[in-house]
Amino acid sequence: MAIGYNKKMKTGKLKRLHDCLIKSGDCVAAAESCTGGLLSAALTSLPGSSGYFKLGLVTYGNSAKAKLLGIPAGKIKKEGAVSVYTAKAMAKAARRLSSSRISAAITGIAGPSGGRPGKPVGTVFIAVSSERKTLCRGFLFPGPRSSVRKQAVEKAVDMLLEALLTRESGCARS
Repeated sequence: MAIGYNKKMKTGKLKRLHDCLIKSGDCVAAAESCTGGLLSAALTSLPGSSGYFKLGLVTYGNSAKAKLLGIPAGKIKKEGAVSVYTAKAMAKAARRLSSSRISAAITGIAGPSGGRPGKPVGTVFIAVSSERKTLCRGFLFPGPRSSVRKQAVEKAVDMLLEALLTRESGCARS
């Protein structure tokens, strides 16, 4: 299986995120579902990542989201595991549990099964949480399971970098 990042990513946005986190002294955490730890693997793929990466949780099942992240099981059932609510709650919990300044969460339906009307295979919600706000974006990624997961990791890296670059106390644009 292809890993969730590639050589191009290591020299592009992932490297920029890495440099930004080192420069700013910020710490990052991740809570993942459908990517199964691929975002955490990407965030720790470059030397020096131990200086900023504080926590990576794979909360694949709803019970793990409830037990480890403290998301109320009733809310997961009502809103859905693949939802804006759950993605935001995952990101907030990862940030809180790790005492990080920023975190990302990914929840979705990577396929090939699990899709349904309104939430087809490829539906992914990615949230980024900082001390100031928590943003969530929904995506519909095309392709097979491995491609959906890879695209989700790449978008999460983009969103983390964007959040750090636009934050007043974050990294300056270069």
